[in-house]
Amino acid sequence: MISILVADDHPVVRQGLKHILAEEFPQAQVGEAQNAQEVLELVHRQKWDIVILDLSMPGRSGLDLIKELKRAFPHLRILVLTMLSEEQLAIRVLRAGAEGFLTKDNAPEELVKAIRKVLAGSKYVNPSLAQALVFDLATTSLETPLHTKLSDREYQVLCMIASGRSMKDIAEDLSLSIKTINTYRARILEKLNLKSNVDLTRYVIENRLRSL
Repeated sequence: MISILVADDHPVVRQGLKHILAEEFPQAQVGEAQNAQEVLELVHRQKWDIVILDLSMPGRSGLDLIKELKRAFPHLRILVLTMLSEEQLAIRVLRAGAEGFLTKDNAPEELVKAIRKVLAGSKYVNPSLAQALVFDLATTSLETPLHTKLSDREYQVLCMIASGRSMKDIAEDLSLSIKTINTYRARILEKLNLKSNVDLTRYVIENRLRSL
């Protein structure tokens, strides 16, 4: 019997996914979680074959959650289902350890296909993103956007600064010291060849970056 954990903070989305799963995988055991903490509690409480994970849930960064899950349960399959479609997010999600990346605007048949592929041990990305990913991997370092040089944490802090968050708020959200956040900020400015928070905000807007 396949066990599937659906993790999304929107009840309507969870119910919709469970309905699709009930039709396509009638023998499957399906559970649900509405935030990162519930996901962690459930995966420690029982064995799951796959987690269908929303990238933006309350509790912590989606990338941090993926990494923590894979450290504790290396064989757990993770399929990220998100509203965000940027190829840079897909690359970071796959590098963090997820086996698949799918956007919510895809048809139910695509979701089922992605689940089957991931459960079979393969990687999966949206067909619409596959070409963009190939292009990204083929681009030379001179053509690659500067933000691709940022670590996942630096990328996260960049987006939080651009959203207008204070250093104190960012530190509290990430459970880090203000000194550490300032160090991240300095690294980000250096890697992006920028000088101020205004420059960082402009860069995020111009490159249409999304928080993880």
